[in-house]
Amino acid sequence: METQKYHFPILVEQDEDGIFIVSCPVFVGCHTYGKTIDEAMKNIQEVIEMYLEDERPGTLNHFIGFREIELQIAV
Repeated sequence: METQKYHFPILVEQDEDGIFIVSCPVFVGCHTYGKTIDEAMKNIQEVIEMYLEDERPGTLNHFIGFREIELQIAV
């Protein structure tokens, strides 16, 4: 069986308890977490591999990029 490398974008956030939340935006609902970034990245790799059991990379959402928006909020 031939293999091919793919690169998937990963969004990393940290919650108020210090837990790292990671998401892959090319898969709907593809989120996981870890106590460290390394643990979270290992977990998201496993989740992506599970998604790829049912989906082929050519049928996925196309990642465009991240943007930041500035809002002025009264506090």
